[in-house]
Amino acid sequence: MDTGRKDNAIKEAEKMTISDIQRGYRSKSFSVKEIVRKFLDRIGELDGTIGAFLTVCTDKALREAEELDERMGRGDDVGPLAGIPVAIKDNICTRGIKTTCASRILEDFIPPYDATAVKKLKDAGAILIGKTNMDEFAMGSSTETSAFQTTCNPWDTSRVPGGSSGGSAAAVAAGFVPLAVGSDTGGSIRQPSAFCGAVGLKPTYGSVSRYGLIAFASSLDQIGPITANVKDCALSFQILRGQDPRDPTSVAAGSETDTETDLMKDLEIGVRGLKIGLPKECFQQGLDPEIAESVQASARLYEKLGAKVGEVSLPVLESGLSVYYIISSAEASSNLARYDGIRYGYRSENFHDIDELMLHTRSEGFGREAKRRIMLGTYVLSSGYYDAYYKKAMLLRRKIRGIFREAFQEYDLLLLPTSPTLPFGIGEKRNDPLGMYLADIYTVTMNIAGIPALSLPCGFSRSGLPIGLQLAGNHFAEDKLFRAAFSLERELGISGRKPVIKGVEQYA
Repeated sequence: MDTGRKDNAIKEAEKMTISDIQRGYRSKSFSVKEIVRKFLDRIGELDGTIGAFLTVCTDKALREAEELDERMGRGDDVGPLAGIPVAIKDNICTRGIKTTCASRILEDFIPPYDATAVKKLKDAGAILIGKTNMDEFAMGSSTETSAFQTTCNPWDTSRVPGGSSGGSAAAVAAGFVPLAVGSDTGGSIRQPSAFCGAVGLKPTYGSVSRYGLIAFASSLDQIGPITANVKDCALSFQILRGQDPRDPTSVAAGSETDTETDLMKDLEIGVRGLKIGLPKECFQQGLDPEIAESVQASARLYEKLGAKVGEVSLPVLESGLSVYYIISSAEASSNLARYDGIRYGYRSENFHDIDELMLHTRSEGFGREAKRRIMLGTYVLSSGYYDAYYKKAMLLRRKIRGIFREAFQEYDLLLLPTSPTLPFGIGEKRNDPLGMYLADIYTVTMNIAGIPALSLPCGFSRSGLPIGLQLAGNHFAEDKLFRAAFSLERELGISGRKPVIKGVEQYA
């Protein structure tokens, strides 16, 4: 390939999907090192504005790229994600690379092992390019509770990217990486994906190993991919999923519940004959009119494509938010008790005895939102309040699962907004925790029920901000989610749009 054509191909690296990059490697249009260098240069140029990364692994990524080029030159089997730059949320352990959960209490923590999800990506040939910013311990909906920096939305840097996986979603939207990995406890992959115009999947609980994910709420947490399009998301999930003996809640691929479907092959099947339910509770007071209009227009497109769309009642959405914040805070109170200044992590120097050591370590190490949720969780678990709050929340959790089970007896998928609002301004809800919590009203029930849900762009507001819709399916129905999302994405034709950042040219 001549130098001019090669330079042009590399110049447009930030536009490329995973498939585009793989085709370039096969045709020898560019090397792995050249692609990785291009993404690193873009991060260096623009991440000062966006703030997506807490750690950038420049030297390590370039060394691995060189090694991969040599292996490709020998004709070795290099894996289905060979040479693809990947960003990892900073609550997922990476061997030898700082993993902080965006908290002072883990500011200097360097894990001695890789999370299973990270190991699977590395085994598939992916190159870890950095660790992304997040809300502290994944507690937040705006990436403003990070102890280190605030991440900006690439579409409008005066607005938030969503949370808690805001750094991962912003990295994909800004063209820093084609694939980022996040975690979703109550919408933390889907909501920032909607705010940033990306595709994000919260898989069925148990389909992706949580080993190496630093826990927020163990019965709700799930690792999942964020990409620029549905096909890349499906490929990434296919690599991430599967049973892990180190996570007893994970499920074996190939079992009765997870049939090892070739997700890439099934993308082309389409939606003809699928039954899609529109929860009527989602289209009432509190939903931004532009979001409602865009989601309903997508429902009409599904009918045009051959799906059967009908109204369904899910009378759990509002109560689900209360259930979520009781259960997640209770589990957070237990999980974060390990940070005491004795075993690892930050240690206060202001103490005279062990009680003061733990008190001052936690007081100095945790941020306001983490403290708020620890206190709430401790309260609902305490004697005298356990029955009134936590026990009732667990009973309602069972009811929510039953309501979804009934809905999926009639419908294959549910279609609803991802967020009730467009991306809000930085600082706008910082002192309004209840207003912030309402950003998760359409996402938390999927975590409570353990079902899969995917967010994808379905349009833009009049002010040019992305709008996301959410597809939810029954347990282990990710194949249907990807089929429906791929059909809509192809019909809408907007998945390639990217934001303008610091004068970088708009591209289609």
